[in-house]
Amino acid sequence: MKYGIALFPTKKLQDLANSFRMRYDSHYALIPPHITVKEPFEISDDNLPYITSKLRDIAKSSSPVEIDVYKVDTFSPQSNTIFFKIKEHETLSELYANLHQEPFEENTKYKFIPHVTIGQDLSNDEVADVVGRLKMKKIEHHEVIDRMQLLYQLENGSWTVYETYRLGE
Repeated sequence: MKYGIALFPTKKLQDLANSFRMRYDSHYALIPPHITVKEPFEISDDNLPYITSKLRDIAKSSSPVEIDVYKVDTFSPQSNTIFFKIKEHETLSELYANLHQEPFEENTKYKFIPHVTIGQDLSNDEVADVVGRLKMKKIEHHEVIDRMQLLYQLENGSWTVYETYRLGE
């Protein structure tokens, strides 16, 4: 089964992200606004107890994560994804690093760019238009996230929480 690990921000940031996602994000109905800290990976049913135990250990040894959203950006031209960019904070970087060492695989596909997606699967012209307008808006948001979630993907492509881990406990 396919799993992933994410941080869900407060309702305030989720509501702000969803105000754009409803219109610009093709995955709006599949998962709430989140920060991906571990890209999707496969776990066999036999290995799941071991992985969840390791996640409990990582959560206990990790501090709650500070995030500062400070602008709208895009991955264009590599991807027509629009997102709220998050300043890389030590607590987030450490959690990410811990989730990319044994027993987890290292993410070699992408450099870690902390963000909350607000638009994807748009045309080049749509991305240029939306990003151009949103870069003029002042986006500032700070919060501390004290939980991470192990998610699994359902057959319809949507994601649901398998287990929640409290950071620092």
